[in-house]
Amino acid sequence: MDFDPPFQQTYKTLLPELGKGDKAFAVEEYELPSINLSHLLSPNQNEREKCIDEIVRAASTWGFFQVVNHGISDEVLKNMNYEEKKVFHQPFEKKVQKNFLGLSPDSYRWGNPKATSLKQLSWSEAFHICMEDLSGMNESKTLRFTMEKFAKTARGLAKTLAEILADNLGMIKTGTYFQENCPPNSSYIRMNRYPPCPYSSSKLVCGLIPHTDSDFLSVVFQDHVGGLQLLKDGKWIAVKPNPNALVINIGDLFQALSNGVYKSIRHRVIATEVERFSVAYFYCPSNDAIIESCGEEPAVYKQFTFGEYKIQNEKDVEDIGDKIGLQRFLRSYI
Repeated sequence: MDFDPPFQQTYKTLLPELGKGDKAFAVEEYELPSINLSHLLSPNQNEREKCIDEIVRAASTWGFFQVVNHGISDEVLKNMNYEEKKVFHQPFEKKVQKNFLGLSPDSYRWGNPKATSLKQLSWSEAFHICMEDLSGMNESKTLRFTMEKFAKTARGLAKTLAEILADNLGMIKTGTYFQENCPPNSSYIRMNRYPPCPYSSSKLVCGLIPHTDSDFLSVVFQDHVGGLQLLKDGKWIAVKPNPNALVINIGDLFQALSNGVYKSIRHRVIATEVERFSVAYFYCPSNDAIIESCGEEPAVYKQFTFGEYKIQNEKDVEDIGDKIGLQRFLRSYI
């Protein structure tokens, strides 16, 4: 298709590695913990407390969970999916143009042209957009309006979940911490497209290479195709897709803030023979927000700002091709 990035031409020296050396292992499929958020509004106190306990337990043990009755309307999600497909199906030559849709030049990303091994290969393309950049999207007002609507409702959901999790930690100023540190324009939206991969049968090609998210919480709307995998208890497991639910996952900042109580889990997307779409809202603070481990136990992580964390991640990616992440900020890191 003329809208697909040139994966095969770019990775032509790596693709012959398929079928040699490493072999893919069978991965079991699991359903994520599913939480009905309507119970948070129940007049029954026991029902509300049970829902909160489910959120806390999932964040502590899985680092991932899915939510239904989350407050984001089907109409908003349907429109988001429609607009996402429409923009990704623009010709590739148009998407790589410097000011496509009025976005910053680094908003559109695809693959990893610097990959030196199959492990670094990502068979996907994305628009990674800071909320403050949406105001410049005058070339596509429908897409801008749809993204703004999705972001507003996703932010409300993320803030609610973040405050529940913070309250469980006994954080001081729980009611104002996220209000003060996470203004609407500091978060990000990422639209993802995973083109059909002719090498998907090998199970060795990633649509998105293993990583953790550098935020507090991620809110993900995905389709029915599947491909998301988590590293749980030392082994990869496949997540059974549920297009009627949203996936929530803990990011690095919440693991640091919680002093390791909540888990930022390494995850990846495996390439498939079927086109796949997802959109994620990353709940982030401003660059000067201070991340400091709370709780009675000695702090596992050094105090840092979100800006410092991003700069260190960017440096590590440039130097070694991957982020080291929270390990860099361990008090015992050498």
